[in-house]
Amino acid sequence: MAEKSCVKRLQKEYRALCKEPVSHVVARPSPSDILEWHYVLEGSEGTPFAGGYYYGKIKFPPEYPYKPPGIIMITPNGRFMTQKKICLSMSDFHPESWNPMWSVSSILTGLLSFMTDNSPTTGSVNTTAADKRRLAKDSLAFNCKNAAFRKLFPEYVEKHDQELHSEQRVSSQAPQEDKSRAKLEKHGDSSVENAKRVDAPKDERRNRKQPFPTWMMLLLVSIFGVVMALPLLQL
Repeated sequence: MAEKSCVKRLQKEYRALCKEPVSHVVARPSPSDILEWHYVLEGSEGTPFAGGYYYGKIKFPPEYPYKPPGIIMITPNGRFMTQKKICLSMSDFHPESWNPMWSVSSILTGLLSFMTDNSPTTGSVNTTAADKRRLAKDSLAFNCKNAAFRKLFPEYVEKHDQELHSEQRVSSQAPQEDKSRAKLEKHGDSSVENAKRVDAPKDERRNRKQPFPTWMMLLLVSIFGVVMALPLLQL
């Protein structure tokens, strides 16, 4: 059972977080156990974790803030093992370095900062930047399968539902656009063929040899006869 000072401290920290939220950090205590907090870290821009939502838990000892908490991450992330305690100077791996002045927000801010570091530690894993980006992209969908996450963080569930709706709308529009494009292309081809059919007779008539007019032939013969008869007339 948590000590009275521990409960008061955690309640105070929760009120502070609600009043002044910390950038990229959301944390809430379990409705049934104030010693168990759930958190979501939003991946920092300019890192392979950008766009990721990393869900985990902090387990506080009854003696908090005089003893450090244990920290685990549930969302696959490419930096830390899941469901395993993470070794930090702010966690129960190093009680000798714990400072009672540290709060939930400072613990999670430190964890988020440590994520972008490649220093090995107990509970860390070694993956590529591409792996981290892939996991970041899939993180929200993964989290929404967790009942506790859905209950404690409905705003992220709503965000995921909106993203799914947008993707479905884009997917449904794509076939329609393809059909319209195909129809236009078909219509364009038909227009070209029709134009060719219309122009073909014109070209044939233009290329067909025209017969020499009979009257023109008679006129030329008459003129030639007159020219030939002129010398005889002069005699």
